Amino acid sequence: MKPLSVPKVSIYLQLVKGIPTNALLNEYSFCNSEKIFPMKKTNLLPVLMVGAATVALVVSAFTNAPDQLPRSARDNYLQYCASCHGENHDRFAARAWVYGNSLKEVTATLKYGRPAIGMPEFANAMTDSEISELAAYTIREVAQVPDVLPSTFNIKDKVHSMDLSFVLEEVAGGMNIPWGMGFLPDGSMLVTEKAGKLYHVKDGRQTEISGVPAVVVRGQGGLMEVTVHPDYRRNKLIYLSFADGETSDKINTTIARAVLDKGQLSKVEKIFHGSPDTNSGAHFGCRMFFDKDGYLFFGIGDRGRKENAQDLTNHCGKMHRIYDDGRIPADNPFVNTPGAMKTIWSYGHRNPQGLYYEKSTGTIWENEHGPKGGDELNIVKRGLNYGWPVISFGVNYDGTIFTNDTAKAGMEQPFHHWTPSIGPSSLTRVTSDRYPAWKGDFLSGSLSFEYVERTLIKNNRVVGRERLMPKIGRIRNVVQGPDGYIYIAVEKIGKVFKLVPVK
Repeated sequence: MKPLSVPKVSIYLQLVKGIPTNALLNEYSFCNSEKIFPMKKTNLLPVLMVGAATVALVVSAFTNAPDQLPRSARDNYLQYCASCHGENHDRFAARAWVYGNSLKEVTATLKYGRPAIGMPEFANAMTDSEISELAAYTIREVAQVPDVLPSTFNIKDKVHSMDLSFVLEEVAGGMNIPWGMGFLPDGSMLVTEKAGKLYHVKDGRQTEISGVPAVVVRGQGGLMEVTVHPDYRRNKLIYLSFADGETSDKINTTIARAVLDKGQLSKVEKIFHGSPDTNSGAHFGCRMFFDKDGYLFFGIGDRGRKENAQDLTNHCGKMHRIYDDGRIPADNPFVNTPGAMKTIWSYGHRNPQGLYYEKSTGTIWENEHGPKGGDELNIVKRGLNYGWPVISFGVNYDGTIFTNDTAKAGMEQPFHHWTPSIGPSSLTRVTSDRYPAWKGDFLSGSLSFEYVERTLIKNNRVVGRERLMPKIGRIRNVVQGPDGYIYIAVEKIGKVFKLVPVK
């Protein structure tokens, strides 16, 4: 029997991993250009028959498949590297080789990985010969990547979505990786830059704020979120999340608060630091928000170690809840659990990248990165376990399976999952009358594919998706401001834009 092609096998393996039939009917979609429409429901019996036949075909395909033929370096790059580094190595633009760019050094990086920066190992996915060829290919191709790559998206063009049009108005710029955005009571904006800078943007003027605490910029870590205290008019407090530690090799996520006055931070006070410290540059979290009762919520990733997420004796892979001064609420769910970190609100998270608090209902929405596949949109509730890494719709970066389970008793299912991964970053829900056709839908950035992901919601379920502004750049943040406009922070071009609807 002729073996099935890899894409089909990948889809069929999702059936084998146990995705429910109704999920296939409701979530499987066809893509037409940049718009993705849900498939209509159909009779269950034929689908069940196809599902059973599919499993048999998969087993037969693998049983009868010949020994794997050697893959080209380009094929291996697309299979294992492109989702993080870009199909044409574009994310190497203006980047330095952290561990050297000799053939020996790059081969070692590919074979053994670099856990400190979140780089997985591929010794079990490729032969030594394939790894060496991929290293040589990567060195050669990266040398051809210019420091600045032109985008195929023209920011001056009018953008047409399925049901409204808009233009981009530049609000801030001159940055490399703008990360967080927060709004002061007067409507002006605070913007963090991952490298460790904080800016105030008001009336078209962008000024740097002094007194920002030192941060460790490593891998995915640096200066991350900025959040404004609900009572800022009285206390002038803002909150920052960033990578920090006793040394640059022993770091974790830190939350600090400070008084902002006349363009300067003072009375900087660290109110939380994640444990344990590690040299990893992966999975820091860390979005933040205040709920209507004044509690501060934030998420920390598993810091590159899967097992952290199920272990209540550390802070990693968890959502947390504290008072505005760092004190721990007595009604947190694990306060009386021996050995547990008392700040924990929920656990079993891989790397929370988006948080949205729905004030009208008190609902906490969160999106997080899966591994290769299995990015999730969750409703976060007190004391619950969200499953990572015991259950997942994803696989390891080298394609190997780390769990056969997508569901298990006592573990929450995602509200929605993206497979293949989009690399979601940030999360907001449109409530503004400025975008009437989008009201109730979620927006998040796609780091992997460089667009804004619109997730269409109807009757509390996902009914479709739309890719907005493809190839504009890596979207690090999407927020709805107090003026009702949507703002996006874009890497590579290092700018913040406002989405202004037009006719």
